[in-house]
Amino acid sequence: MLVMDAMAQILRKEGMDTMFCFPTTPIIEAAVAAGLRPIICRQERVGVDMASGYARVANGKPPAVFAMQYGPGAENAFPGIASAYSDSVPLLLLPLGHGRAMSQVYPMFKSTRTYESVTKQVEEITLPGEVGNVMRRAFNALKNGRQGPVMVETPVDVVKTELDKEPDYQVVRRTRSAGDPDDIDRAAEMLVAARTPLLLAGQGVLYAEASAELRELAEVLQAAVMTTNDGKSAFPEDHALALGTGGIVYSAHGKALLAEADVILGVGASLTPHRITSPALPRSAKVIHATNDARDLNKNYTTEIGILGDAKLVLRVLIDCVRDRLKGTQRDDSMTRKIASLRDPWLAEWHAKLNSAEVPMTPYRVINEFMRVINPADAIVTHDSGSPRDQILPFYRATVPRSYLGWGKSHQLGTGLGLAIGAKVAAPDKFCVNFMGDAAFGMTGLDFETAVRSNIPHCTIVLNNSTMAIEIPHMQLSHEKHKARDLGGNYAALAKDLGGWSERVEDPADIGNAILRAKRATEEGHTCLLEFITSPETAFSNRI
Repeated sequence: MLVMDAMAQILRKEGMDTMFCFPTTPIIEAAVAAGLRPIICRQERVGVDMASGYARVANGKPPAVFAMQYGPGAENAFPGIASAYSDSVPLLLLPLGHGRAMSQVYPMFKSTRTYESVTKQVEEITLPGEVGNVMRRAFNALKNGRQGPVMVETPVDVVKTELDKEPDYQVVRRTRSAGDPDDIDRAAEMLVAARTPLLLAGQGVLYAEASAELRELAEVLQAAVMTTNDGKSAFPEDHALALGTGGIVYSAHGKALLAEADVILGVGASLTPHRITSPALPRSAKVIHATNDARDLNKNYTTEIGILGDAKLVLRVLIDCVRDRLKGTQRDDSMTRKIASLRDPWLAEWHAKLNSAEVPMTPYRVINEFMRVINPADAIVTHDSGSPRDQILPFYRATVPRSYLGWGKSHQLGTGLGLAIGAKVAAPDKFCVNFMGDAAFGMTGLDFETAVRSNIPHCTIVLNNSTMAIEIPHMQLSHEKHKARDLGGNYAALAKDLGGWSERVEDPADIGNAILRAKRATEEGHTCLLEFITSPETAFSNRI
């Protein structure tokens, strides 16, 4: 058995059946021989994004894997891994490495050295006989503690080395902790005594499969719930206690009640104040922080009570402690009434935008029509960077876990395309859609052909306003003199030339029907693109 065959067999033992990849690396051939399906991307960055989308949707299944060559392959994959790292996505990166005799020589690109800052763990297989131990450590890092990408680099002179025997490899089991009972009991006491408690849920709630427990705790406490962008869909956003996401944009009720909160329970979140993806907490609030990473505690805020443990296990014990303190009494519905009193006027204020008949159409009409004709429980939706992200986050209501992929600490244009393709591989029964602008399509759009070629029938929605609208305040002189913001292209025609189903829509009255036509086309096996001709919208909901 060769080292690469041993690696492929370990992937199969861990349950993997798909490899996102780009040649040339012999690991691809070994993986196919072991029974994995290769999905060959157009560029490595997007291939990593596909693996990231798969990993976030296929929760409970094996982690995703991406493999590529040394040198340019590893270099091109870096931004995708940086995004996965910033959003704590568990995926296995398998770069080929330069031969051991040359890997340390200047100026050779060495993955283990370069990727250390954007991975949870990196290791090189320098001794062929250690392949089993290295892979076991990698899967242990993928399955336990804070999520994140893990890298195993295999030098080209090692990957085809003959092994004396097959590695004795056992599948790595996930290990969880439930937190200190005394800390949880103190947290329950503080939450019950709070005047305006608020629950802030991150992506860790999704990874822990803890949405049911989060909802139960919110209802027992009658506490409002906000999520980070990454945590969007961890709490049903059609619930009377839902505030939506906090970060660069807010709902009116979310912004107001965050400011009023006197006790905040952050669960499954790092509580990193990030302008785009995570809310800045009021300094007057006391913070209870439940996380599986000790580095999060007291990082940016004084942690009144820190709880180290798995979100599902911690929430289960916390619910029982809260119920004990309430002694069977039910809290009134004053919080739901307060949320409604703030939410309803906000939606009324935005009604004209969301239902506008103006031409070119506003992207808010596209978002609203999508929600009108598509059941969010049947879809997986993601945004791209810039205007599409800021427009969709406050208004799109994700109702079931992992029905929305929020992201953005490392917010590279074009990431949403790969995420949606990977999501469709993980959940073939869902209508998987990415909303992106024309600038984002320009970054990664050719990987639409990857989905066509690989029979991955997702839907891309391009909001084409022929400019970078979000840059209007920042590029006034350059645009006035050189039209520096403007872009161009017929993306529906390009998608058709790439082998997909596409439509270009200019009439706002046809938005809903076009979306339904695209959904039917995906159900018939077609990769789809809808190009909506929109205005350069510059209005955002409570944008920070």
